[in-house]
Amino acid sequence: MTIGEVAKETGLRASAIRFYEKAGVLPKPVRKGGQRRYDGSVLERIAVLERARQCGFSLQEVRQLFYGFRPDAPPSERWQALARKKIAELDSLAVQITEMKRMLQQTCACRDLEECGRRIRSTAREEHRRSFRLL
Repeated sequence: MTIGEVAKETGLRASAIRFYEKAGVLPKPVRKGGQRRYDGSVLERIAVLERARQCGFSLQEVRQLFYGFRPDAPPSERWQALARKKIAELDSLAVQITEMKRMLQQTCACRDLEECGRRIRSTAREEHRRSFRLL
């Protein structure tokens, strides 16, 4: 298959396919007459790659999925290992998002930005003191 055929079949741009090759998540294709020639297995590889990206995996994590395990490790073992880490990361982000939303929903009664800064610093100092009392 040519890169154009792979692009058409997968819905990716040819530049994305070349990018994934350069990033090391797609194997280098053979070349005939200067053109990339892929075998059909690249379509399945791209399907797994795209699903991993939809799940929020970085390119480094996708590389790990493909190459970071012993060769005989089943896909389920690979997915589970990476999924546990990704779920913990998402849980942490969810906490951050909740806190960010809480801060954004607070109303401001400050007269100017300097007053805002003083209040923020005062609140931060108080939270810092409280955290030490809890220890």
